Amino acid sequence: MRIALDGMGGDNAPTAQIEGAILAARELPDDEIIITGDRELLGRELSLRKDVPRGISLEHAPEVVEMNDEPAAAYRQKKKSSLAVAVNMVADGRAGAIVSAGNSGAVMAAALFDIKRIEGISRPALASFFPTINGTCVILDVGANVDSRPLHLLQFALMGKVYASEVLGVANPKIGLLSIGEEDSKGNELTLETFGLIKAREKNFVGNIEGRDIPMGLADVAVCDGFIGNVILKFGEGVGEMLFTLIKQALKNHPVTWLSLPFLWAAMKDLRKKADYSEYGGAPLLGVRGACFICHGRSNAKSIKNALMKAAIYAKRDTTRKIEERLKEYANGNGSV
Repeated sequence: MRIALDGMGGDNAPTAQIEGAILAARELPDDEIIITGDRELLGRELSLRKDVPRGISLEHAPEVVEMNDEPAAAYRQKKKSSLAVAVNMVADGRAGAIVSAGNSGAVMAAALFDIKRIEGISRPALASFFPTINGTCVILDVGANVDSRPLHLLQFALMGKVYASEVLGVANPKIGLLSIGEEDSKGNELTLETFGLIKAREKNFVGNIEGRDIPMGLADVAVCDGFIGNVILKFGEGVGEMLFTLIKQALKNHPVTWLSLPFLWAAMKDLRKKADYSEYGGAPLLGVRGACFICHGRSNAKSIKNALMKAAIYAKRDTTRKIEERLKEYANGNGSV
C-alpha cells in the first residue's frame, strides 16, 4: 500500500508530517509513505532524524496551498502544490490514500475534481469522531455540505455505517438522526423527511437522537447536515479543553487533592487520551473514489501518524468498494435513491 502525505499542509508542516510519517512507517513496515513537497526542505528535515525506517520517500512539489487561499482558486492555480501532487497520486492509481492537514476546502475541492465521487453519491461527507461512554460515535457531515437534502443524509447514513463497521470494527452500527427531540414527529422539514427514508432502509436505525445522546453512546453513527455537524464538532472540542482546564484549576485549589495526583495520574491519562483529537487522526471524506483523510490544521505528529494508520486500514479493507455495494443495495433492494 502506498499512502500520499501532503508534506506542506498545516500549521506545523513539515515537521509534524515528517515525524508523523516516521511513527507510522514503524507500524506499517509493508507500506510506503510518499511525502509531497519541496524535496530539499523535506530532505533536510528527514536528515535531522535518527533511525528513519524504510518505506518513506519524497515526491517533489514546489508550490504550497496556504491556509488562507481561496479553495477553488488554489485548486485551479497551484497544480504543482504538495496537495495537488498528493491528490493526483491517488487519482492516477499511484497511491491508495491521501492524508493532508492543509486547507480543508482545497483538499475537498481537489478530491472532488480529481479523485471524483463514487457513482451514485450525490455529495461526499466529512466524518468526524466523538468519544462516548462506551466507544466512539461517527458524526457526519461535519462541514463538507452546509445545506443538505434528505437524499444526502440518507447516503451519509449508509457511508457512516460502512465506515464504522469496516474501519472502526463496530459490529452492526446503530444509526441515529440528530434532531430536537426523540419523538418521530420532532424536527424540521429536512429531518422529518430523512427519518422516513432511513427507517425504511436501515434495520439498525434507532430513530431521532438529541445532542446529549451522542456522548452517552446511543448511536454509533450520528447523521446531520454539515452546518449542525460542524457546530457540534467545534463545541465538543471546546468542552473537552474546558473540562481539563477546570480539573487542573480545581486540583490546584485543593492542596490535599493535588497531593493525590500521582495516584490519579493513570486515570487522568486514560481520560485525556479518549478526549484527545490527535488520537483519532484525520476526518475521512466519504463518498470519493479513494481514501482521503483531512486533519486539523494544527495537527501534531501523533495526529498525522494516526491519520496515516486509519487511511491504510480504509484502503486495505476496500472501503470505497463496500460503500458502492451498499449504495447498490439501497437502489436495487429498497427502492431508488
